[in-house]
Amino acid sequence: MRLGAGEITITNDGATILQLLEVEHPAGKILVELAGLQDAEVGDGTTSVVIIASELLKRAHELVNQQIHPTSIISGYRLAMREACKYVQDHMAVGAAVLARECLMNTCRTTIASKLLSTDSDFWANMCVDAVMNMETIDPFTDEKRYPIKGIGIFKEARQRLQGV
Repeated sequence: MRLGAGEITITNDGATILQLLEVEHPAGKILVELAGLQDAEVGDGTTSVVIIASELLKRAHELVNQQIHPTSIISGYRLAMREACKYVQDHMAVGAAVLARECLMNTCRTTIASKLLSTDSDFWANMCVDAVMNMETIDPFTDEKRYPIKGIGIFKEARQRLQGV
């Protein structure tokens, strides 16, 4: 919130804090832009994204100082990303069909907790869980339940309209 000519801002939002800083270093500017993109795309997680990206940049700087070419570092990061995604998919991902409705509701409530919608978290959590559960399809060959989440549309404009209410 801005107050008067002194431009005082009270917030705990990482993207807002970073955007108000006068950053001159190119890597710092990239982190500020990254936080803005994360906020625009997802609406949350800006601080986490900046912390992870900062650590990756720090480690990359150490590798450059060891005479490792930036192209090799980028290739290594891409390989690590693919392996991490594969590991999560193979060992950590749990399908919505396995989870009970209350677990899905708790996940939604947690996600909503820090945003403007937190006062009506039960309403919004129910809406999200219902949307996912209504997408259920059954594979005719394996009888496996699937939830094609990409079939659910999310309109970012709705978030901006809700803030004005």
